[in-house]
Amino acid sequence: MTTLETPPPGRAKRGNRFALPNGAYRGLLAAMGAIFVGLVAWFIISMIVQARPAFSTLGFSWIIQKTWDPTHNKYGLLPFILGTVETTAIAMVLALPIGLGTALALAYLVPHRVRQGLSSAVELLAAVPSVVYGLWGLIVLAPLFREDVEPFLTSILGWTGLFNGPNEGVGLLLAGIILFVMVLPTMVAISRDVLAVVPSEQVEGAMALGATRWQVLRKVVVPGARTGILGAFTLATGRALGETVAVALVIGNSPYIAHSVKSTASTLPALIVNNFGEATGTELSALFGAGLVLLLIGVTVNAVARVLVRSAARSGAASMAVA
Repeated sequence: MTTLETPPPGRAKRGNRFALPNGAYRGLLAAMGAIFVGLVAWFIISMIVQARPAFSTLGFSWIIQKTWDPTHNKYGLLPFILGTVETTAIAMVLALPIGLGTALALAYLVPHRVRQGLSSAVELLAAVPSVVYGLWGLIVLAPLFREDVEPFLTSILGWTGLFNGPNEGVGLLLAGIILFVMVLPTMVAISRDVLAVVPSEQVEGAMALGATRWQVLRKVVVPGARTGILGAFTLATGRALGETVAVALVIGNSPYIAHSVKSTASTLPALIVNNFGEATGTELSALFGAGLVLLLIGVTVNAVARVLVRSAARSGAASMAVA
């Protein structure tokens, strides 16, 4: 009977000149981890150092001020923070139901012979550069929104106050739609993968008990994959928060607080990309401060998502224990 030969601890197996001792592997992995931690720390410290002059000169209240006017030394970030949150909210409100529905269809409803083609199309959308989405939105969608979509939405939802103002085409609504198209492949691809690995025993057991396909998807598949779905939602939200070029092309780049979803506005990434080329002194430091605020928003979103994932995991474990 042939047995596998295990080399003694700390020694490499003979015959493989590329093998390393166990201690060397541990040291190599530790070095890789240290490099990663060092890069993250270097990035954050550099951002703080560059933004420090703005906080030293203006304090902290400038972050929630409404006016961005470098000529008069005013660098309020509130309109850009609100624009970032609003465009992301529009995108994710659309991406969650449509992305989850598409993922369910790809995982359980679409015939196998067409599933591969649709999955490839989703991955192809994820590979399109953001500037292409921006040009598509500016050249193709903006006239359509100005002439048809925004007047239609105003006629049926104008009573809500969300669609006040002129029909300009560009603005929060178009930026949110562009972000929705951009984050949809991320939402679909990750959700599809986590939905597909739900144990087949649970699905077959529910169907054997007489559940319809819709009941199986709603009560078995989606709850079984909710942790992964939350992860997909978090990654898609992070991309929407940080998207720059596409949003800068279609949002109108107005430094004022938008009073409707049709209004022009701006976001923190768009503010940075539109102003860093000519910025000096306090303005440049304020742009680094805007980057820190954006980083803080992203960290907050990830922290909330981690809490939700842990809560979902605990509730799932508790339901299995009860069952």
